[in-house]
Amino acid sequence: MKKNQMIAIAIAAIVILAAFSTWYLIANKDKPVSVILATTTSTQDSGLLDYILPDFNSKYDADVKVIAVGTGQALELGRNGDADVLFVHSPAKEIDFVDQGYGLYRWKVMYNQFVIVGPASDPAGINGTALAKDALGMIYNTGSKFCSRGDQSGTHTAEQKLWTSAGYNYTGITMQSNSSWYLSLGQGMGDTLLTASEKQAYTIVDEATWFNLESGLDLVILVKGDAVLFNQYGVIPVNGTMHPAINEEMGVNFANWVTSPETQAMIANYTLKGNQVFTPNTDRKP
Repeated sequence: MKKNQMIAIAIAAIVILAAFSTWYLIANKDKPVSVILATTTSTQDSGLLDYILPDFNSKYDADVKVIAVGTGQALELGRNGDADVLFVHSPAKEIDFVDQGYGLYRWKVMYNQFVIVGPASDPAGINGTALAKDALGMIYNTGSKFCSRGDQSGTHTAEQKLWTSAGYNYTGITMQSNSSWYLSLGQGMGDTLLTASEKQAYTIVDEATWFNLESGLDLVILVKGDAVLFNQYGVIPVNGTMHPAINEEMGVNFANWVTSPETQAMIANYTLKGNQVFTPNTDRKP
């Protein structure tokens, strides 16, 4: 090949590369920034994210990709570098996640409460019981059906604590999994409620998810108001130094946004059937 031909080919390649680069920049100039949010199925099932996320996407030119799983799985996604920010509800596990260096920090966002629901026939007779631990004892002693999420979610963690507070060894409870009374499902909140409804069983659910899904269920609230049913949610930006692919900047932006006065007001204003289902309570310092 002659020298002039080689030069011509090189010049043509440079021109093509420059044209492609220009096209790529133009094509992606207005493309929203992808942000991966790992959160709980209860947060998703409550409908809150559909209500508030459009505001974040608009303000930050973002496209939030929601992965709704149990809190335990959400934390694992953060550890593996598969999420930029976490929005979950198991405080002890969240603090441990940050202490291990996987999260930059944890801020409170909001709270609601868990309730115990079950069939209107109430075979265990727990309706109106003041203490959740007493209600669980009555369910156990009568061998009434109980559906557990069984997925290491925040709700499942709360359930385990309730069994312990009721005086039961939870390992002993789980050994009865899928027996005639205790059904460990490994499912999200919505699916667990559907199974409990079909089997006329008891279960524990956060009230936001309950209000959003109750119309399609043959269950009623039987126990609520006990202080141990308090349900705190937190936000954690994932530490980008642990995984280079993490979009730490957008994770921090999300944490700042969800704890801002404006978004906290949106959370307070979110209602289902006339019920305020989350109360904002961030501890973020100005």
